[in-house]
Amino acid sequence: MTVATDDLEALVERASAGVSVDGLRLEEGDDGYRLATPADEWTGLTEDELRDALEANGEYVTNWRYWQETVGGAGTARRAFLRWCERAPLADAEDETASAPWTGDDGPAALAVPDRYDALRDGIDREWGQLAITARFVDVDDPDGERVYDLWHVDDDADLADLEIHDDPRDAREIATYDADGRYRPLKTAPTLPGGWAFTGLSGDDLVETVEFFYPATVANWHRELRGNLDVDHWLETAERQTGIYDVIDELPREAVAWMAEACCVDSQCLRRREWEYEAGDDLDADGGDGPFPCREPCSLVVAAARKWTTLESEEEHTYELELTTSEINQLTELIDAVAEGRTDEIREADVYDGANRYRARYLRAKRFDDEGELEATEVDD
Repeated sequence: MTVATDDLEALVERASAGVSVDGLRLEEGDDGYRLATPADEWTGLTEDELRDALEANGEYVTNWRYWQETVGGAGTARRAFLRWCERAPLADAEDETASAPWTGDDGPAALAVPDRYDALRDGIDREWGQLAITARFVDVDDPDGERVYDLWHVDDDADLADLEIHDDPRDAREIATYDADGRYRPLKTAPTLPGGWAFTGLSGDDLVETVEFFYPATVANWHRELRGNLDVDHWLETAERQTGIYDVIDELPREAVAWMAEACCVDSQCLRRREWEYEAGDDLDADGGDGPFPCREPCSLVVAAARKWTTLESEEEHTYELELTTSEINQLTELIDAVAEGRTDEIREADVYDGANRYRARYLRAKRFDDEGELEATEVDD
């Protein structure tokens, strides 16, 4: 690997203050320079000997230059996210997050510099919600440590030639506005992001900006959680600070809050991992999801829906009598499940064996609903 003279000189200049990045250790003492990597150590080096030793360990030199000179920003969410993208340890000795341990994830653990450089030649793949990210060298044949990043939808297996190519992070905002059927996406972290596009050759800054357009605040909240300072606002404190038409949502019963979390805050509906509970120390039974980025408070969509559920839960329950066959009871269950899981578009018109089939539903309506479209049921006196 070719190491630029400027990189060698920059490292030599910084030796007096000490350098420590990803296994590379460099310092200047009374008896000369000390250089160490995980594989070797040199002491009492002259400047010329130091340059020779650094050039022989070019991967560590270019890695230092990329993270300290190109990326910079020790302790920032941006830097930590870019390190996550290439499976680098999330904290290094020159990073403020060194006190926050590497927690790993479902994939392989952090890679040391030599292994990471081998992997970067082919590209290191990561997933962030519905985003597939590849970190790679700019020049595979003669890598100088410079990385670029590609980004596309996880479900797109097509060649880049078949995708719409972008390089402006702001394009992500438009892509994320509507789903594949052209419907507005009020929740940006819903698993409804359309495909057919790719961002290629992005710089680190542009990658983070693009990801934030797709999934606002997810990188920052992920980083806060990593450092142990994610500020979580639980349901009750969120509800109690609402005003105007939403002032009533703190009256929603606790069991209804659990039903709401089960309805809205699971992986099939939102890719964020719910960290808020009913209140501190009072956890909800509903699954919070497995997403890589946390949800620190009930979102505006949940708050808006809670207003309707608060009204519905304030109604008194009554007992009704209606006539249904066993198959019709089962059909109502299938209908509700199909709507709740968003499967209605998948049910073929000819599949009348599915209870949520359109013709089955119309048949049930014709049989059990009156001329005004109301279910024929009689309220039973309590």
